[in-house]
Amino acid sequence: MAPSPLPSSVLDLAPVVPVVVVEDVGDAVPLARALVAGGLCAIEVTLRTPVALEAIREIAREVPGAVVGAGTVVRPGQVAEAVAAGSRFLVSPGWTDGLLEAMRASGVPFLPGVSTASEVVALLERGVREMKFFPAQAAGGTAYLKSLSGPLPQARFCPTGGIGPDSAPDYLALPNVGCVGGSWMLPPEAVAARDWGRVEALARAAAALSAGATCR
Repeated sequence: MAPSPLPSSVLDLAPVVPVVVVEDVGDAVPLARALVAGGLCAIEVTLRTPVALEAIREIAREVPGAVVGAGTVVRPGQVAEAVAAGSRFLVSPGWTDGLLEAMRASGVPFLPGVSTASEVVALLERGVREMKFFPAQAAGGTAYLKSLSGPLPQARFCPTGGIGPDSAPDYLALPNVGCVGGSWMLPPEAVAARDWGRVEALARAAAALSAGATCR
């Protein structure tokens, strides 16, 4: 089965984007299948481990229902590597002009990271309206994002960092939040035990946080 077309926006795929750290490439496909079965099709695989690119490649090839992307993109050179592996979106914890140029040239949707109003204004000046807000809880949480919505209503965010099932609905209720990123549906003990049924159940609960929305 061929993958669906590239998303026009990462923010509109699903209410929750799982942030995945793959230590064992053998876990990549069953983990992704569990997340997709639970209703979370957008999967951010962070480039924090030596097997991350291979994990992206395996998910892209074996899990057609997944829209797999690369997270923790911090160098321009990683952009081409991630896209070549099959990444269909890119996420960075921050940005520089060089990194932004590489992500824009990649042809896939991207979310550069911000944590201050000045960074948001700088990205808007460069024509970027969709961003990752990181680290969300430490950088001011829902109160900070609500404050940004007044003077900067054109900016939309995927807050990530310290968000769990209890706080996610508060973020999703904000007008300038399209989705949230998190890893609570991937508890380390469940991944270590390869308890994909538990991962699927937690993913299903996460997908239901926004008025029953699933992959869209």
